Amino acid sequence: MTIAHSAFSTKIRRYDAESLREAALLIRAGEPVAAPTETVYGLAADATDSNAVAAIYSAKGRPSFNPLIVHVADHAMAEKLAHFCPQAERLAERFWPGALTLVLPVRQDSGLSPLVMAGLPTVAIRLPAHPAMRALIRESGRPLAAPSANRSGAISPTRAEHVLASLNGKIRMILDAGPTSEGVESTIAAPQADCIRLLRPGPVTAAMLEEAGGLPVMTGKTGAKIEAPGQQESHYAPSKPVRLEVMNAEKEEFLIGFGLMPCNVNLSPDADLREAAANLFAALHLADASAASAIAVAPVPNEGIGVAINDRLRRAAA
Repeated sequence: MTIAHSAFSTKIRRYDAESLREAALLIRAGEPVAAPTETVYGLAADATDSNAVAAIYSAKGRPSFNPLIVHVADHAMAEKLAHFCPQAERLAERFWPGALTLVLPVRQDSGLSPLVMAGLPTVAIRLPAHPAMRALIRESGRPLAAPSANRSGAISPTRAEHVLASLNGKIRMILDAGPTSEGVESTIAAPQADCIRLLRPGPVTAAMLEEAGGLPVMTGKTGAKIEAPGQQESHYAPSKPVRLEVMNAEKEEFLIGFGLMPCNVNLSPDADLREAAANLFAALHLADASAASAIAVAPVPNEGIGVAINDRLRRAAA
């Protein structure tokens, strides 16, 4: 699908060997490309090229004080970029490839663009499980900085069409490998000597981190400064007001349900939190595109991955 735009047209290409080669060529030329991970679609560019990283910030309209996650193809690539303490090694061994981002001290000789770290002494690194993103990293031969492929602060994209609606004309290509499986962004954790700091909840829960790392998990920021991606108060936001913990919607509201209930769209009729997470952003996109003037969301239990769902909903309503 090609849609004309005043800047240039954005192509959606089905993920295959040919489109992968084309995407890697764009990345080596310093251009960002949208590609799926198992969590959400990411806007990927060469993390070692400051002009390429600046192009991500520009396409998204993202503030440059907000650091980016660097995606790697394997553990060896990650070791070249950051210092791994024993706790970090344990978490990587247990959850990589997968939906866990580790915030670690950056190596002096990492070769990463300073824009990726946004002035911090640490770098956020993830080894994703999605074959398309890992193939793109290998094919381009670069670690890839890749925040969610949407306008900064808007609803995260879990399908190629979501990316097109948000970034049409801002990037040349979207690699389409269908809907993402997890549906909310990765968990972000900073392993320390005596604890694991949970900087953003996600599919890897606090209980999973504690069990794998053998250390207590502490939540929340230590100060006002942003330490990792996805920590702004208002984020993942639709263009309409959002009301939370609602069982009965007002006349002008689009109701997103959970469990068996009358609603416009249901995150999971069976009250399955994993299914709800996978459907969350797609439901917000539907609600935002509807004729309703506001959005209401049913209560979601604050346990397991429900913590990540409620974190995203709170920021959407902020």
